[in-house]
Amino acid sequence: MNRTASSFVTRVLPPVVLFVLLLAVWQLAVVVGGIPPFLLPSPAAIVDRFAELLPSIVAASLVTGGNALVGLVIGSVLGVIAAVVAAFVRVLDEMFAPVIAAIAVVPIVALAPVLYTMFGANFEVARVIVAAIAVFVPVFINSLRGLRQVRPVHRDLMRAYAASGWRTARTVTIPSALPFMFTGLRIASSLAVISAVVAEYFGGPRSGIGSFITSAASGSNYASAWAFVVGAIIVGLVFYTATLAVEKLFTRHRPT
Repeated sequence: MNRTASSFVTRVLPPVVLFVLLLAVWQLAVVVGGIPPFLLPSPAAIVDRFAELLPSIVAASLVTGGNALVGLVIGSVLGVIAAVVAAFVRVLDEMFAPVIAAIAVVPIVALAPVLYTMFGANFEVARVIVAAIAVFVPVFINSLRGLRQVRPVHRDLMRAYAASGWRTARTVTIPSALPFMFTGLRIASSLAVISAVVAEYFGGPRSGIGSFITSAASGSNYASAWAFVVGAIIVGLVFYTATLAVEKLFTRHRPT
């Protein structure tokens, strides 16, 4: 067995098998146990509705994914910039600490109704802001931790070589911080999607996945609601996989 096949068997196959088994148990429990659809629709019913609603799910996923992507980019850029400033300016680091702590405990999605009032319920701005705020904290914390991982002996060595500040950052600081930054981005990619979806529960344009979930659930169309939930899961997986691919691209030349 070659290395690729062995990696597939050990890393991909087990979760796939577990997922299939869970679906089988779910289907069996609904059919044999006679669970009514309004309590728990069967996987088969959800798949049927997913196929029927596929155009709507794709359109809603593009809206929600777009909001999550813009929020992810904005929150990540601001988080990295703030981390760099905090890492090199001690006073600002101490000033940022209570602000970051306050943002971390704020129920971000609860801000959605307020933001709809401020920016208008007919626009997607509030959802983008909610996603950006949710993204900012993990990116900032992980980036700052990474920037502080550089060993003093490495900095002293670069000073002994009379290296410029930019060269020190390019050869020592940034490579050491990259794994931490991408850890924050992986966490943030999921949070961006979750925040964008949940923000849609509280109003705004009826165009995203969260809006369709609430509409279907309020109309007792639970199979349809679960079908849109599956769409949200797929969007989250796409974001996570894309972030992981970008990480592999930027860190593939790093020594292990």
